[in-house]
Amino acid sequence: MYSLYIHIPFCRRACHYCDFHFSTTLKRKGEMVNALCKELILRKNEAINSELQTVYLGGGTPSILSYQELQQLFHTIFTHYKVSPSTEITLEANPDDFFRDSSPQQMLEQLRSLGINRLSLGVQSFFEEDLQLMNRVHSVAQVETLLQITPQYFDNITIDLIYGIPRMSKERWQENINKALSFDIPHISAYALTVEEKTALHKFIATGKIPPINDEQAYIHFQILIDTLEKEGFIQYEFSNFGKEGYFSKNNTAYWFGKPYMGIGPSAHSFNGKERSWNIAHNIKYIQQIQQGILPQEKEELTLNNRYNELIITRIRTMVGIDLEEVRIVFGDDYRQYLLQQARKYLADELLTIEENHLKVTHKGKFLSDGIASDLFRVDDLI
Repeated sequence: MYSLYIHIPFCRRACHYCDFHFSTTLKRKGEMVNALCKELILRKNEAINSELQTVYLGGGTPSILSYQELQQLFHTIFTHYKVSPSTEITLEANPDDFFRDSSPQQMLEQLRSLGINRLSLGVQSFFEEDLQLMNRVHSVAQVETLLQITPQYFDNITIDLIYGIPRMSKERWQENINKALSFDIPHISAYALTVEEKTALHKFIATGKIPPINDEQAYIHFQILIDTLEKEGFIQYEFSNFGKEGYFSKNNTAYWFGKPYMGIGPSAHSFNGKERSWNIAHNIKYIQQIQQGILPQEKEELTLNNRYNELIITRIRTMVGIDLEEVRIVFGDDYRQYLLQQARKYLADELLTIEENHLKVTHKGKFLSDGIASDLFRVDDLI
């Protein structure tokens, strides 16, 4: 089983917090779609014996593509790859795009007709002040209208929310969650606002235009999130992801459990189990090389330590945790013993626990999981 990711490197506007690869210049959009289709064909043999478990269009902003451009992409996928009725096909979308060239109903119908069966909406907040701070294009009114209509066309819907925003009180964060729940959404992804270098947010904080991120405030927001969603029947199956039964993201789950995936498009990464590759993060150079039949990618073969560390950083974020027997089988008992030794202090502090031979983060330790994972890494010269 393979997962397919396609990176759409265009946005109408740069969000202040985003450091992903994208361009706000849309004039090469058609050329890019042609290049994406050609890369899909050039690499079809990588998944020739595999049915696609998931197809995921991310970015950037996939909903910025026209219906005809999306048709071209999906025709290429369905022609050259094995797609079944059980394949999860997700498209990330910004709410404003549904009100731009057609009615929301028409666009939703078009997306469904392409075979898309899961819609990911970049809501981020239900407050205009937050959207303006983040430089989002859409309005709260557009979000609310869209979420009222979308369930008529899609059953599998997820929205993104951001917490830890400067000046966001815990009361306003609670209102955000409550508003999301009022639309009966079956899946919510929530992320703490982070400050990445070379972003507008980093500059605004450095110059005092925006207050710095408050980690204590973000922690409080995180606890409110968990407590509220658990009471509403959501399962926190990964640190940032909450779903009702039957609505966990197959795409993200495959990534967290080390399944192979193919990344198409500029800056996209791929993984086949032992080797990682990534495409050049430059739109024009990507298009030019693909037009010449050249894959514009670099590769690295992962050492045993690399593979172990990747297992740690991904599995520790999930509700399943790290299977100690799997560590022993895949990496050897030396790695299992090392892991248990490194975990000792966190077990004593009740930040980690062992249940049915799985090392898991406790409720108390969830917000600290990335720091805990780094202490469990193996950084010696053993390969």
